This record gives sequence, C-alpha cells and structure tokens, in this order.
Amino acid sequence: SSAALECAVAIALNHHFSLHQSLAGLARATQRAENEYVGVPCGIMDQSISLMGRAGYALLLDCRDLSTQLVPVDFLGSGLQLLIIDTRAHHALVDGGYAARRASCESATEILKVSSLREFSVDDLPRAKSLLDQQTYQRVRHVVTEINRVEQAVVALKSKDFTALGTLINQSHDSLRDDYTVSCPELDCAVDAARSAGALGARMVGGGFGGSAIALIHSSDAVKVTLAVERAFAERGFTAPRFFDSLPSDGAKVIS
Repeated sequence: SSAALECAVAIALNHHFSLHQSLAGLARATQRAENEYVGVPCGIMDQSISLMGRAGYALLLDCRDLSTQLVPVDFLGSGLQLLIIDTRAHHALVDGGYAARRASCESATEILKVSSLREFSVDDLPRAKSLLDQQTYQRVRHVVTEINRVEQAVVALKSKDFTALGTLINQSHDSLRDDYTVSCPELDCAVDAARSAGALGARMVGGGFGGSAIALIHSSDAVKVTLAVERAFAERGFTAPRFFDSLPSDGAKVIS
C-alpha cells in the first residue's frame, strides 16, 4: 500500500512538472523514499508492479536492471480467482526483522564470494551449507529456492497449469514460514484454512510478520474458503479477517 501511494504521487508529479522520468526511474525514486526516508531497506518489486502493471498480466522483474517481461494471467477465463485475505495482524517493517534478514543474505554473498544470490543455484546449496551457520543457510536456501520457484511459476502461467502454480505457491509459503521465518500465527492460520477448504495454493504476501495472504481458488469455492478462514480465525481468537477479490490491473496512470 505504501508503494501504491508513492507511485501515484510520483506519476502525478512527473506529469504535472513535465519531468520526463521513465517508469524505471520513478520506481528507483519511490524505492529511495522507502529506504532513506521511511527507513525500510525494501527492494523494488512493489514499486515496479505499481508503475508497470498491465491488466491481465503478471510482471516478471529482473531487479538487477529493472528489465521486465509481461506474463499472461488468465484466472478469470479459467474459472479461478485470487482471494486476498487481510489478516488484520499489524506489521511494521521498520522494527528490524526485515532488515535483519536482508543483512543476513548480504553477509552470505560475501562469504560465498558472489555479488548476488542470483548467481547461486539450487545445486549450489550443499556448498553454502558447509560455509554458513544454520540460520544464514536457511535464509539463503529460501532466496535461492524462491528464485527457482518464480522461474517455474512463469512456465506454469504461460501453460495455464494452475495446479502446478498452486503447488509452487504452497511451497513458497512453507519456505517463508520455515526457512525465512517471516510468517506469523494469523498468516499461517489463513493459509492452512484456505488450503484445507480447497485452495489450489495459498501463501503470505508482503514483508511478513502480519499483513495479508493470498489464495488461488476456484471461483465456485469462494464462499467455502472465506467461511473456513473466518471460522479458523474465530476458533483461534483472532480479529475477524477481511477479504478482497483481485485481478491483475494497470499500474498508476494519469486520468484525464
């Protein structure tokens, strides 16, 4: 949500003052606002999709040079929907948890003598395990396997293999929960309940420690899944969640 606000303001200023900044340039500027003013050492994913998104497509982003590729997403035509579950568990990314994990991965690149974990593959993980402490290794394992899952997800989306996509989504959450340790009871509750109610896949999204989860579901299962999540939250004594339906849409733009 912070990136969406920043990008809307950036688009307006760029237009009003005829600054002629590219979308990639605006993405870097809005990321800098988070890093230097707010104090969150975030990446550039949220800003990029908020600026470069296209209706009906996912955005494959290379964070090294901000090159992008549009990947078709036909949930609606396939009888599916992406359910957003707002757990209403407050999360603050300036409290150090997010920064600590990023710093851990950066220190790992020095030990492994690579400029980025992008240079590491799943096959290289045994070598990393022999050089890193257990916690750092688990965080590296999450990043390396997540990059691999992204590549597989692109293939699944292009072929409309949503069963495979759901499996990747599930694996992603499990890795975020167990290796990167950025989930929380409310997020795990939402994910577990959605899966049990028939979701093809469910995972937390965002920086973690609270916030929202997503569930890829058959549209016909929407009521069943939302009721299952509501019931699970009530049984655990959590604040009642909120639900939104979402489809890939256009990024920020001037409305005239």
